[in-house]
Amino acid sequence: MTPTPYTRYGPDELGSVDLLTIALGHRGLATSLLEQCGDATALLAASPATLARTIGATRASRLHASFALARRALSEPPVRARIQSAADAAAWLVPRLTGLGHEELHALFLDRRCRVLALRRMSQGSPVHTIFDVRHILGEAVRAGASAILIGHNHPSGDPEPSTEDLLVTKRLAEGAALLGLELHDHLIVGAGTWVSMATRGDLSCPATRFPAA
Repeated sequence: MTPTPYTRYGPDELGSVDLLTIALGHRGLATSLLEQCGDATALLAASPATLARTIGATRASRLHASFALARRALSEPPVRARIQSAADAAAWLVPRLTGLGHEELHALFLDRRCRVLALRRMSQGSPVHTIFDVRHILGEAVRAGASAILIGHNHPSGDPEPSTEDLLVTKRLAEGAALLGLELHDHLIVGAGTWVSMATRGDLSCPATRFPAA
């Protein structure tokens, strides 16, 4: 069997056009698509409809599905892993929220030992907004049998700085969780290649918002 450039050199030795050519089976389309998107990061955030304008609906669906599968694989650390810091939470949430062209809100539900019981996408919105339904999040926490909640959402603009609305809805969630005997440990905001922890920054003033001791 004749080795391909991919099997001979591996992905680290190939450029973005080369990798995309292997995925699409057509170098001209790969070049055109990267030129249209600008770079690999923008390509990752492109919708199926945007991709289809250059490579057709079938190739666009396959490529977009491969991106979704990669995000899912990166966001699935070992079951029952413990969340003891903002960095631990980021390992779960950042891969799922990076490179999206719209806002999404995800929640981690934890048991009393801060082990992950479930990871759920709570909402999917527009490039500048997503629904933050406190009742829905708390309902899912109760159904999961959780003792604590940790949430994260992305800013497609690339700036992870919390907005005034981010601060207000996070406070509402913390207060609602406390009424049910639950704790909100943190709210992560993911930007372009970076993220911030509202707990670490001191933006969560509610007594129920804290990371437990290791």
